[in-house]
Amino acid sequence: MATLKQKYALSDEGARSMVIASTANVFYNLALFSPVVLLWFLIQDIMGGTLGGRASFYLTGICIWLVLMIVTTVIQYNTCYFSTYRESGIRRVTLAEKLRKLPLSFFAKKDSADLTSTLMDDAASIEQASSHFIPQLIGSIISTCILAVCLFFINWKMALAVVWVLPLSMLIVAFSRKVQYKLGKRKSAAAVEMTEKIQECLETVRDLRQNNAQQSYFKEIKAKIHEVEKRMLWNELGTGLFVCNAEMLLKFGIATTALVGAMLLRSGELGLLEFFLFLLIASRIYDPLVTSLEHFAAIIALDVNCERLNEILLHKEQTGTEELKVNGGDIEFQNVTFSYQDGKKILDGVSFTAKQGEVTALIGPSGSGKTTVSRLAARFWDVDSGRITVGGQDISKIDPETLMNLYSIVFQDVTLFNNTVLENIRIGDKDATDEQVMQAAALANCTEFVENLPDKWQTVIGENGKKLSGGERQRISIARAFLKNAPIILLDEASASLDVENETLIQQSISKLIKGKTVLVIAHRMRTVAGADKIITIKDGKASVGK
Repeated sequence: MATLKQKYALSDEGARSMVIASTANVFYNLALFSPVVLLWFLIQDIMGGTLGGRASFYLTGICIWLVLMIVTTVIQYNTCYFSTYRESGIRRVTLAEKLRKLPLSFFAKKDSADLTSTLMDDAASIEQASSHFIPQLIGSIISTCILAVCLFFINWKMALAVVWVLPLSMLIVAFSRKVQYKLGKRKSAAAVEMTEKIQECLETVRDLRQNNAQQSYFKEIKAKIHEVEKRMLWNELGTGLFVCNAEMLLKFGIATTALVGAMLLRSGELGLLEFFLFLLIASRIYDPLVTSLEHFAAIIALDVNCERLNEILLHKEQTGTEELKVNGGDIEFQNVTFSYQDGKKILDGVSFTAKQGEVTALIGPSGSGKTTVSRLAARFWDVDSGRITVGGQDISKIDPETLMNLYSIVFQDVTLFNNTVLENIRIGDKDATDEQVMQAAALANCTEFVENLPDKWQTVIGENGKKLSGGERQRISIARAFLKNAPIILLDEASASLDVENETLIQQSISKLIKGKTVLVIAHRMRTVAGADKIITIKDGKASVGK
């Protein structure tokens, strides 16, 4: 069970369902083979001249076989398909829940196209394998082994003649693992690159048009699509070479059965009926495995998909207590060191305190680490060494979602959703009434432009608020912060790239927002620094405190 869970990214329920489905396939395959036994008895009666008195036996046998086939088919279908689709839902929900708990350092090395491919394509591949391949393969192997053992009790020489090709065929396909893994990795990488390019095209179509760059860009997309096509063909070829050879080898089993049987028949070691029985068995025993060899190859190819899913499922989560024991709202950095994935230190021994009721401004050259400081303060990442506290409590010991109850964040890059104005602001407090949302919007100077929208507060603003101007989007972001009313405000100077009129409105809104709170602001303009109570200069990974 534990192996299945880890190997195929399954839940406990999914692993149990796969075991049940595999068992059901064993009985299904044995039921498919049962007519051979009935036929064996029929031939014996025909040759012995006793058929006339056993007609009822064969009619009963046929009825039992039909019932057995119906029952095993229904059980096999339910366990293979219905259970798999439930597990598919569980898997996607589990992935979504896991993503909620991962540090942003994980997302820094993963783009949205890659994650989307994992959540949709890789999960769908495992869904198909769980319903169509894995239980059928396990069921075929076990049922074939049961039949093979039975054959050895009848005549071990003939049994060897029948079954010698089975393990060799499986080994041939098993040897394709390394080849399929390499081909699968390349195909997956090419598919992600293609998705990224298409997604980028959709997001930048306006810029492409205004620069008359569509034709050259579409050539790049076409090249990415052809690369995926090429990788898929190589994948099929790499799989087919092994599978086809394994299937051809299975055919030799019938030949060796006939050859060894003829020799034993001639020497008197084998009777005619036994010879006929083994020929019957040889004609049927390979059928489940012919299909299963293709399944086996497909399952081996899943290694890449499972690896990508487990990269999410097994990644270390950000955890901590859900109980806040803060005393005030001071943010204190104590000898903090931090670096991103490349190992280059961004912060080296940074120490300062942003006090409650004061505005602490972060200044410094581009790339000095100002934004990193603000992200670390909200535990978007965990520090390499040192400590960050809020109200005296170490934030690395606090659950990230619990910690975010203390913060309202207004950055230059505003994220809005394809929903109404009202619901976009309500993200600040999901339990807020419409009146409370509108009050927060009024404090952020949103009311005037919202009332001029086609459906006012019920206007759907498009993906990432594309129907709004930059200033309007920023004011909705500030309205969220008002609605949340958290004791700590993180600001990446929201008005830095706006026109004078919008900048003035937003500065007015921010002035109301920050009263009496702990404010950490990334400063780009001198007017922000002039209003700050404390100035922290970040340069070469070091921090110096000024006033």
